[in-house]
Amino acid sequence: MQNRLAQETSPYLLQHAQNPVEWYAWGNEALERARSENRPIFLSVGYSSCHWCHVMAHESFENGDVAAVMNANFVNIKVDREERPDIDDIYQKACQMETGQGGWPLSVFMTPDQRPFYVGTYFPPLDSHGRPGFGSLCRQLAQAWKEKPGDIERAAAGFKDRLARPELAAAPPARLERAMLDEAAMNLYQLGDAAYGGFGSAPKFPNAANVSFLFRYAKVSGHQRFAEFGLKTLRKMARGGIFDQIGGGFHRYSTDARWLVPHFEKMLYDNALIPVNYAEAYQVTRDPFYLGVMEQTLGFVQREMASKDGGFYSAFDADSEGGEGSFYTWTKKEVEGILGDGAGLFCLYYDVTDGGNWEGKTILCNNVELSAAAFHLGVPEGAAIESLSRSAAKLLGARSKRQWPGRDDKVITSWNAMMASAFAKGYRVSGNASYLQSAKNCISFVEANMIKNGRLLRTYKGGKARIGGYLEDYAYMAEALLDTFEVHPEPRYLESATSLADTLLKRFWDEGNGGFFMTADDQEELLVRPRSDYDLSIPSGNSVAASAMARLYLLTGRQDMRDAASRAMEALAARAAENPFAFGRLLCAISSDIAGISEITLLDMGKESELSRGLRLEYAPNSILVEIQSQKQLDALSKYPFFAGKEFGGMARAYVCKDHACSLPLGDMGEVRARI
Repeated sequence: MQNRLAQETSPYLLQHAQNPVEWYAWGNEALERARSENRPIFLSVGYSSCHWCHVMAHESFENGDVAAVMNANFVNIKVDREERPDIDDIYQKACQMETGQGGWPLSVFMTPDQRPFYVGTYFPPLDSHGRPGFGSLCRQLAQAWKEKPGDIERAAAGFKDRLARPELAAAPPARLERAMLDEAAMNLYQLGDAAYGGFGSAPKFPNAANVSFLFRYAKVSGHQRFAEFGLKTLRKMARGGIFDQIGGGFHRYSTDARWLVPHFEKMLYDNALIPVNYAEAYQVTRDPFYLGVMEQTLGFVQREMASKDGGFYSAFDADSEGGEGSFYTWTKKEVEGILGDGAGLFCLYYDVTDGGNWEGKTILCNNVELSAAAFHLGVPEGAAIESLSRSAAKLLGARSKRQWPGRDDKVITSWNAMMASAFAKGYRVSGNASYLQSAKNCISFVEANMIKNGRLLRTYKGGKARIGGYLEDYAYMAEALLDTFEVHPEPRYLESATSLADTLLKRFWDEGNGGFFMTADDQEELLVRPRSDYDLSIPSGNSVAASAMARLYLLTGRQDMRDAASRAMEALAARAAENPFAFGRLLCAISSDIAGISEITLLDMGKESELSRGLRLEYAPNSILVEIQSQKQLDALSKYPFFAGKEFGGMARAYVCKDHACSLPLGDMGEVRARI
């Protein structure tokens, strides 16, 4: 037996297509039935790689008795949060207002006109640990709907009233000043874990945007302790179990403070955002350790998350045969059987022991310096490196024969745009041409498959693109086009980024508050028009749009882009200074605005000059660096103010402009560094 979800393309919805629950996807059919029959709605929101979503589905939604209660009393709607972040945003806020926390699965009981009256996350099948059992909760709420309509109406009216209040009203626009960076940096630094890096205790998330802000603040202020904390965080992460030591790539988060035990799902967005941190760390330190982690992560994405058409898939599940994490963990006996003579060094270096470090097995991690391990076993460091590399390859080959975790193979525009940006930045610091090709292929995939009538679509699966794009899709795509344009300056990338920004201003702009709504003015009207300002697991579209428009102003001379960027930053600046943990990406944009952005045009037909290599490896976050490699490229871009008046010479040369003043052509890295 299949329900209506069998007609959907979302892997998450398809996971529930054989539930005995009479699920609907979000849409007119379900909403109209609720209205015509005056039935309450049960809304369940999750995503394909969500562990507790799977648990609740198995315990409750696959249970025939529970399903019978749901079917008899509710119109039941399933939503993939990755497809519909607008719906998720509204009801997550309701859950956080009511319970003080949110998460997935998100469980919402609401009226036919979409007003919530009871919200929560995971519910067990039976009453336990202070949580009502899901079946009994459904019965109680169904009874209340029939017998206590006044109570339901009061609860629903209260939720709608709170959801309709704009958060921005509490913090008026603020002038962008250096003092707010000082306040934000100190507030963020105080949240740091001095022992293991990262912020807070456990669970511990990568928070890539916050690490980037600390690097930027160290550059602006000259206080290196902020950069040192960011570097410690990245080193601890890369040596912990949150990093896949043999396959590359990062798991979602660590369940402990030491980065040892991850939640084992792998999300595309983490593996797009985090390698940018390591690229920056390599520029800051020139330490090949950070470059290596970036390369392992981008290599994992190219190997395991790329479609043959150029797009990137969304996620790997945490679970496979044997339970959560079984794909990634080892026993010492298994390792010894595969590696033979190489097992001794590998086990010492990666903490593989008889008892294991997690539930009797080992999550590979690295707490021993290579030099110490090599000395202990009496082998040269070079030989130790080669041995560990061979061993990792053998274990990766053996692991590939295990049952793989489920892969969510839908393509999401904003996540793909993040990935294109990561590959463009990876190319800049490494010179690896395959990274540039991956960025270009991804952009081409989106252009060919996920644009209709000049508008972006959100998701692609099974040859179909669907759902109008949201703020984050437009903002991240504009940013990806600009990042790729800087290292491969095709005029069409700049033109496309400008076109996307124009759509943002026309369709998403929030004139009353400054900044942008999550949805376009011609998208589906929901309970409220959502606006998401926080930089959390994915930095907000507002922050990324502000950054992209500030860059577009400098590249094109468009004053309206500058005005929009300023208003978007000013609208949130006061909140960002007080609560920097939730505004890391915005603070990066504000930092560049306050410091002033250097406009660097590098003219180098050879592409491998000392000046070119120096600029690529320079940590210059408050700059735009466009590498021009031919007269044809320069001629095609000369209509833009950024490139006007620039000329090739007999050697590599750079023009640096800042605060409306430009240098003469510079051929020495020291001269360029002094200007930026």
